[in-house]
Amino acid sequence: MRIALLAATAATFISALPVHAADLAATASALRDKALQDTTAWDVTESLTTEVGARPQGSPGMDRARDWGVAKLKSLGFENVHVETFETGSWLRGAESAEVVSPYPQKLQILGLGRSTPTPAGGLEAEIALFKTLDEMLALPPGALKGKIAVVTQRTRRTQDIKGYADGVRARSVGGPEAAKRGAVAYLVRSVSTDDTRLPHTGGGGASGIPMAALSTPDADLLERMVARGKPVRVKLSMASTQRDKAPAYNVVGEIKGRERPEEVIVIGGHLDSWDAGTGAVDDAAGIAITTAAAKLISDLPQRPRRTIRVVMWGAEEQGGSGQAYADAHAGEAANIIVAGESDLGAGEIFNAKLPQGSLDHPAMRAFAAAVAPLNTIVSRQPAEDGGADVAGLKRLGVPVTEFQQDATRYFDLHHSADDTLDKVDPKELAQNVAVWTAFVYTVADSDIDFRKTATVTK
Repeated sequence: MRIALLAATAATFISALPVHAADLAATASALRDKALQDTTAWDVTESLTTEVGARPQGSPGMDRARDWGVAKLKSLGFENVHVETFETGSWLRGAESAEVVSPYPQKLQILGLGRSTPTPAGGLEAEIALFKTLDEMLALPPGALKGKIAVVTQRTRRTQDIKGYADGVRARSVGGPEAAKRGAVAYLVRSVSTDDTRLPHTGGGGASGIPMAALSTPDADLLERMVARGKPVRVKLSMASTQRDKAPAYNVVGEIKGRERPEEVIVIGGHLDSWDAGTGAVDDAAGIAITTAAAKLISDLPQRPRRTIRVVMWGAEEQGGSGQAYADAHAGEAANIIVAGESDLGAGEIFNAKLPQGSLDHPAMRAFAAAVAPLNTIVSRQPAEDGGADVAGLKRLGVPVTEFQQDATRYFDLHHSADDTLDKVDPKELAQNVAVWTAFVYTVADSDIDFRKTATVTK
């Protein structure tokens, strides 16, 4: 009943739009309805996670993912399918283990963080110094942790948006280097996660020169309880890894050429690489699938849109480098990139859409708003600020960005862990994402909206 009411309200709004905007909204609405029934996004997600699996930058899995991306885009009818090769760092995991040696011997579940150094042969054993927040550790002077394994057990809040993670991720990203400055021989951090399983969550750590690992959340609690008993707690770590400062990396690209203004481009996509614990389903096979399916649906229209739609599978988001490499390679056409956006927060429903500055009242964006109203997606009065890590380089070149906020309530239970697998993707929620992206990309691609001008008007 609610969806029917929203659809009726949207239809009334569409009828009040200017003729071309009403046509845009009508086609966008038809595409929305088709997207809700289309299985392309699910098929792409299933294909990548089944046929390739984990794909860390610099690994054989990433090479297979590159070839998979090319084949998939070609099979879906994209044009100008090609690979843009660049170089960036690569950190790959080896064997890892951790255990409490005394006073209460127990195994610990860890995952090394990106950029961690290996332990010496035979492992590393030391007393831990535990802090319940990163700030507690940062309050110590240089040298205060000499010979200790620093442990930060700061918790991550569960939020619908990314704020809980954004507040907590600093403990993972800067904790290791800061611990090293204070003399620590290794660094352990509670997984930046909202789950309660014994599966740790990896991620990038800062370059520190010491071993760094994420603890499962129950094991972080376990160490807190041991320390509270007042006896020194000693932990042994054994961690192997390889680090290359430069390794081949790949952005995989395909296009749907515009019929009238092919030089004007909408850039969308997700990141092809993943961490190694799971199969990278929510992070970020889903994002690849959502944006690829959106472009495919638009390409199936009887008449293609005026502008070109370009899908990019960025190849090194997790360890960094793909977005800047893409921006560097395409700096010369930045003025012709109409808008850019990345899907990289799983497959939870999009509840909020942030558009480029000043564009909300443009007929094309009013058409978009009308089309997505039945999807329970609110078009925000706040402008987009962050289109995704891989479009940040384009944004610095002046390219407008869009930001679709997905429901991340459960996302940080899964991301960067062994639980990031296909069964965690809800096909209906995935389809809702495709519907929103399809409506937006179509209304931009088949209109003359200039987000740079709308931003100028509002300043």
